[in-house]
Amino acid sequence: MINSMLKELEVPSPLEISGKKAATPEDWEKLRPLVLKTMLESEYGYLPDAPEDLEFDVTVKENNRFCASKAVYLNVDVICTVNGEKFSFPFSYIYPSRGENFKAFVVINFRPDIPDRYIPTEEIIDNGFACASFCYKDVTSDDGDFSDGLAGLIYKDSERSEYSCGKIAMWAWAAMRVMDFLQTRDEIDKENICVAGHSRLGKTALLTAAVDTRFSAAHSNCAGCSGDSLNRGKSEGNEFIGDILDRFGFWFCENYKSFRDKDSETPFEQHFLHALIAPRKVHISSALEDIWAGPNLQFLCCAAASEVYELYGKKGFVFNDSDFLKPKYLHEGSIGLCTREGTHYFSRDDWHGLFDFLNK
Repeated sequence: MINSMLKELEVPSPLEISGKKAATPEDWEKLRPLVLKTMLESEYGYLPDAPEDLEFDVTVKENNRFCASKAVYLNVDVICTVNGEKFSFPFSYIYPSRGENFKAFVVINFRPDIPDRYIPTEEIIDNGFACASFCYKDVTSDDGDFSDGLAGLIYKDSERSEYSCGKIAMWAWAAMRVMDFLQTRDEIDKENICVAGHSRLGKTALLTAAVDTRFSAAHSNCAGCSGDSLNRGKSEGNEFIGDILDRFGFWFCENYKSFRDKDSETPFEQHFLHALIAPRKVHISSALEDIWAGPNLQFLCCAAASEVYELYGKKGFVFNDSDFLKPKYLHEGSIGLCTREGTHYFSRDDWHGLFDFLNK
């Protein structure tokens, strides 16, 4: 059923693009830069260059006392040079006070709060993970103001071009700077760092891992349109490309506007992001009442990406047709899906599904 649905929708394959095909992992590695270029130039824009200079100012907020003495809580300021000017943003870093070689999350969040309604800090610690989180608005504002924060340094002397970065690409850039910090920490397992976000920030998490191969996994929570659900196959109640451009066009590059009202005709698809992360892990959370995000299209998006994982001899998205739109954790492959009851939210069920997937 699922495969026939994908075939009926004529979902394009990342393994066949611009007249080139990939049949082996080696072929895919050669084709991958072209697929990434397609996604950046079609949708998100090119990320800013790495900073010319980078340092971290670390302050201990609670040493061995946070979470009932189970964790260390640090405040970190990223201080970097962008286009010759200083830029900084803060993030919180919490890790278990006992043990070593911890898996970690980089969480792109809506607020700087610790704990937060979207970040159950003590549960993260209890499950053996460290967590570095930042508020996306501390990087640049969530609006069309391209003079604010990081955007102001990137565009200070120029206007946005067709493929220039939108706000999502800037938030992804910031997540990569947090990853830079984690690379300096002895207590972190550098091979197991997952970037995570909800809604617009789930889109950001997928883009981050697609660009930065240091991330071992990406978690996208209810990201929907222009994130973790297919463009094709939409119906009434779903968010279309035109809808997201009307409200949040500044998230994307200017060229994305050329796909307005062409959801079923895009030469790319959102599972290209999943494919770009292969053979690393991708985890999606989907809420059955979040029709705007398209739970059916999130399921299909996972299924469509499996072929790239299979090139590496890995299981991609493992499912039975009877699993479609059923509350369930599907975690047997390298693409995981947590489908739950409820609405658009980063819930404890999502987190526990993510723990289960990363620890399997």
